[in-house]
This record gives sequence, C-alpha cells and structure tokens, in this order.
Amino acid sequence: MSEILLSVESSSLIALTPALPLALVLLVAGGAGVAAAGGLGYGWAVVRACLRGVLQLGVVSLIIAWVVANGLAVAGFILVMYAFATHTAAKRIGTYWAALPVAAGSAPVLGVLTATGAVTLDGMVIIPVTGIVFGGCLIATSLAGRRAADELTTRHGEVEAAMSLGFTPRDARLEICRPAAAQALVPALDQTRTVGLVTLPGAFVGMLIGGATPVEAGIVQLVVLVALLSAEAFAVVLTIELAARGRLIRP
Repeated sequence: MSEILLSVESSSLIALTPALPLALVLLVAGGAGVAAAGGLGYGWAVVRACLRGVLQLGVVSLIIAWVVANGLAVAGFILVMYAFATHTAAKRIGTYWAALPVAAGSAPVLGVLTATGAVTLDGMVIIPVTGIVFGGCLIATSLAGRRAADELTTRHGEVEAAMSLGFTPRDARLEICRPAAAQALVPALDQTRTVGLVTLPGAFVGMLIGGATPVEAGIVQLVVLVALLSAEAFAVVLTIELAARGRLIRP
C-alpha cells in the first residue's frame, strides 16, 4: 500500500499530503469570505458549490471504472452529463430551450471527432472529451443567454423603436442583443490564443503527468481547444437566435 501511495504522490500534480484537506478548507473559506465581504451575494454559493464538487467527484470516482467497462453504461453516463449541463444552463437563462444550444454545439463537434477517429469510443476517452465539450457549451449558453436577456430588458425601448421602423420582432431583438451576447465567445477565444504563452490547460498537464511526451500532450490540447471553440461558437449563435425569437426569459 505504501508503494502505491508513493507512486500516486510522485505522479500527481498536487502533493497528496495530510495537509491537503486543510489547504482546501482554507481556499473555500477564503473564496467564500471574499465573495461575502465584497457584497457579491455568492458567499454561501461558493461553499455549496465546493461541497457539491466533493460529493460529485467522489461518486464519479467510485462508478467510473464500472461505467467505462460497459458500452450501454457509457452512453447512459453521457446522457446524464447532457441532462445536467442542460439543467444548469436552463437555470441561468430561465428556460429549457437551453437544451438546444448545448446539443447543437456538442453534437457536430463530437461527431467529427469520432467519425475521423481523432477520438475513439472507448469509455476512458469519450467520457472526458464529451464532458469538456458539454462544459464549454454550458458556459457559452449561459453567458450568451444572460447577456442577451439583459440587453433585451434594459433596451426594450430600442427594440420597439426598431419595430416601429419596419423591423420584424426577430430582427429588432437580434440587432440589440447580438453584439453583447457574442462576447460570450471571448473566453474561449482568449484561451485558445494564449495557450502555451499564459496558461498550460488541464489536458496538456494531465497528459504530461500520465507519461505522454510534450508533443503528444500538445496535440491533445490543441484538439480540445479547437473542439471547444467550435462547439461554443455553435452554442452562442443558437442562443442568440433563441433570444431573437423571444424564447429566453430573464431569470
């Protein structure tokens, strides 16, 4: 057992020491305390999010070995991830129309990756890749949806003015909300532009820890970043279209 722990410690980016739980508690307390003191209104939300992360990662760690060994279980697990991504995005933008951008962003990207053989259908490969793409589409949908809803709410008079000039309701909303909502794509653009110069993302670091060469790790990270950027572009465009058609409700 001691040999196994030594192996894990030596190959991990994070040192697995008895002080690790203390470090996590201090980080959570610090984040929650700053959010509360700064009047952000998310003090307890930080704590709850971290506790949920602990619980969910613990459960996933226990079941993932069984899931990847069963083809149907892999498909079921992916559907569960999609359902949670949709639910989370729907809470942010106020409607379960969020299911469409998440799916529209993820499906073509994952289809290209699997059809070309860049990503295999092996559970240990397809599950994390799908999770990354779902996560990107979730964030893009949430950001674009909230920004579109905010613009349409605060600039409602401009929408009516455009309609009085002959614009259709869709076109009037589109003119008002598209510039702001399109900014949801900026984080993915910046991440792709600065990779290797500012940040070394998780896929790259994980591959290195797993024993891959820097070149192999770089290729994997490139595929992930390009896939994310493409998926989020689909998701943002469709979210803006939903806003223009009056399908979003400001939470």
